[in-house]
Amino acid sequence: MKGNQKSLHRQIRAQFQGKRKIPFVARDHEVGHGRDIAWMLRARQAPEHISEVLIGTSWIVEVTVSGTRDGRPFQATHLFLTSLRTTPEALLQLVRDRWSIEGWHWIRDTQLHEDAHRYRGNSAGVMATLRTAALNLLRLAGFHSIRAGLQAVMHDITALMAMARRRPEPVPG
Repeated sequence: MKGNQKSLHRQIRAQFQGKRKIPFVARDHEVGHGRDIAWMLRARQAPEHISEVLIGTSWIVEVTVSGTRDGRPFQATHLFLTSLRTTPEALLQLVRDRWSIEGWHWIRDTQLHEDAHRYRGNSAGVMATLRTAALNLLRLAGFHSIRAGLQAVMHDITALMAMARRRPEPVPG
């Protein structure tokens, strides 16, 4: 639920404020890749005035994410509507899975401007494959920032070709 639907966003946010009893809660914690993140999902049955307008909506959900990324603290709260009837733990996992996919799409759009391209037919698939290869090469070359990696090789064909020939490091196992 984005803030562009101000009235609905405000109505849902109000359902999680104060000392209201929230019947469904799930928590998860992740440490790794320079992050220490705690996830908390709270869900409750959608109020009648919301489920009447948005037919099929069964739950309103609040997900709070807090922790540190690269030593910097952050906190974010997101609101969702869903028609799924499942456990809070399964719902939290679905939200986390969705964010991991969205994070990949966000990089592709903000750094490679993928949404602005108007390729058709086979060329769309070819270009998507080339973009994926480029992102993977930058990661294998050790770039944590796609922007920095693109800037480093954008005008240096020698560096680009060296990246393409580089063998990945074996994963300790």
